[in-house]
Amino acid sequence: MAARTARTPTTAPPSTERSALTVPAPLSASPRTAAVDRSRWPDVAAAPRSSRLRTAVTARLVGRAFDRLPLRVRLPDGSSLGKGGPLLELRDPDAFHHRLGRSGLIGFGESYMAGEWEAPDLVGVLAVFAEHADSLFPAWTQKLRHLWAPRHPAAQRNTTRGARENIHRHYDLSNDLFALFLDETLTYSSAVFRGFPATWEALPDAQRRKTDLLLDLAGVGPGTRMLEIGTGWGDLAIRAARRGAEVVTVTLSSEQLALATARVREAGCSDRVTLLLRDYRQVRGEYDAIVSVEMIEAVGHEYWPVYLAALDRLLAPGGKVALQAITMAHHRMLATRHTYTWIQKYIFPGGLVPSREALRRLTEEDTALRLARHEGFGAHYAETLRLWRERFAERAQDVRDLGFDATFQRMWTLYLAYSEAGFRTGYLDVEQLLFRKEPVRSTKTTPIPNPRGEAQ
Repeated sequence: MAARTARTPTTAPPSTERSALTVPAPLSASPRTAAVDRSRWPDVAAAPRSSRLRTAVTARLVGRAFDRLPLRVRLPDGSSLGKGGPLLELRDPDAFHHRLGRSGLIGFGESYMAGEWEAPDLVGVLAVFAEHADSLFPAWTQKLRHLWAPRHPAAQRNTTRGARENIHRHYDLSNDLFALFLDETLTYSSAVFRGFPATWEALPDAQRRKTDLLLDLAGVGPGTRMLEIGTGWGDLAIRAARRGAEVVTVTLSSEQLALATARVREAGCSDRVTLLLRDYRQVRGEYDAIVSVEMIEAVGHEYWPVYLAALDRLLAPGGKVALQAITMAHHRMLATRHTYTWIQKYIFPGGLVPSREALRRLTEEDTALRLARHEGFGAHYAETLRLWRERFAERAQDVRDLGFDATFQRMWTLYLAYSEAGFRTGYLDVEQLLFRKEPVRSTKTTPIPNPRGEAQ
């Protein structure tokens, strides 16, 4: 299978030319030993301009934060900050402070991509930051977040056109890339293991177990009319079809659709699975069950009401919606929902992790859906991510052979470690949530129109 990649500079598309700028270097390489391709990574290749005052204030705040943390921050002159713990080697403090002063946590991630800081235990260092996220900096800096934190670019809004581009930038990188670090099921979401520590050999069955739990939650069985929003590479649709369900599954990723179609055909399920390249807003019909795995995070908070209203519109009376969703605490979601982050710039454009409370409130206010059950298993996601991260590191040469340069590899390593740290510390959780559709209580004999002009 030929590698196919997104054509955007921020996701580093492969090149057929192997110049001095694109020859991969070890993941620990710094700018002193490995050049960053400016055409692909313009904001990584050089630290942004920032005023001396802003940089000085940033350096002072960061230094005070480091001194309070259970970290060992080693500076180029051999001195260190922190109370001891995982090592963060700060190789270029000036560039590091420039970046943070200019663009906050985006600068923190870009500084790692540039090799300006390093950590032998990257997950350990990031876990310290996650555990102290609410107290890293003085309260007054949070109150002034709107002044220093970058805002979401309009181009990343999840309109029907924008959503296609946002999904394209991540999921259409290359099917071959994802196959390098995912297990045989090609499932890109949290597994559910029987015990810890998890092993690579246990991952395929753990992924199937997760899928079966979600299908059980939605009551999927013989004759069920099931809609899946977010096809992935087809494993869930195949398992639902083998239960006897009639499945419609939709995706915005052309790369995933092509491979999922082939896998459905090879599984002998083409007569029970319809695969569509379609936005959830454009789906029509009525379904007994709707299932979606870690897709709502890509919707964006502006469109959560639209997404939930679509579920309500598409679900038959008495039907069930089973979502697997990454979640965060409600107060953290409220504090960060308008902030443009490194993850949004480089990994998941347009996305935002919701809180369970936000989903509950929105469904109760605007739909007939009611949250009936939820169960979290964040520790399982931490182990899933650890296995992916280790596999990605083991297959580093294969990643290079696909044309992804050293900066991309550092970016992807940071993404996997950053996510793992979030789940290990409880900053993030992953949940399976069941919503039931309550009957509309009315004395009228005709459907009640809602503001969209659709019948509830």
